[in-house]
Amino acid sequence: VPKSPRWLIVKQGKVDEARDILLSIRDHRLVEAEINSILNSSVGKEERQSLWNTKYKTQIFLVVCFAFFNQLSGINAIIYYAPRIFEMAEMGKSGSLISTIGIGVVNFCFTLLALAFIDRFGRRFLMLVGSFGLIITLGLISWSFHIRDFGSISIYFFIYIAFFAFSQGAVIWVFISEIFPNQVRAAGQALGSFTHWILAAAVALIFPYITRQIGPSNTFLIFTSMMILQLLFVWKAMPETKGKSLEEIEAGDEAVAGLSAQHSLNLNN
Repeated sequence: VPKSPRWLIVKQGKVDEARDILLSIRDHRLVEAEINSILNSSVGKEERQSLWNTKYKTQIFLVVCFAFFNQLSGINAIIYYAPRIFEMAEMGKSGSLISTIGIGVVNFCFTLLALAFIDRFGRRFLMLVGSFGLIITLGLISWSFHIRDFGSISIYFFIYIAFFAFSQGAVIWVFISEIFPNQVRAAGQALGSFTHWILAAAVALIFPYITRQIGPSNTFLIFTSMMILQLLFVWKAMPETKGKSLEEIEAGDEAVAGLSAQHSLNLNN
């Protein structure tokens, strides 16, 4: 894996080495423009900046919401407690073990599929498809537990895992690495990962208790409701970062912030 051209330019000042790497992975006609964009974005911005600056509030909101919905889909609760869930569906220990292995295989295959599509169709497209799929499959799982019709429940779980791996499972790690500008990118990614895994631990901790108290049908109904909210979040708030460099995303954020500030000034005047 080659070194990051952006890191070589901004941190090491090795423009020629960065140019050689870019020439091997980019259209040669675009390389000089990209180098100039990286150089211009770093001018006067070498000093350390705080992630909690108000100008990054939109990115923080997006990353925290993304991590929140990622875990409130129930994914890690389902993976961690898959044998117990399938036993609740009266599948027996041998059937639950086979189904758990199937979940892992489906997760792996559809993650690879997402890697092939994420740069072709974009992050929002995968998230929209995944949100619709998760709403439907979680709703079917909840209904199956409600009427105690377990004949197709393992199929519903496999389809659920396929939609998750194709969307949220792959997109979250790409999205949180792209949405923050260079100056706070590492801290922003750390915040996204921290939120994600704290919520994963919390959901895994309370899932057995909630299931005992309100039953699996209502538990999966809660997950379904969260995915409806996620669909609204993706539709209304999530920006598309496909095909954009970090400098282009940062320039877009600054333009939006400038327009908002000008709009507020005009209103006040």
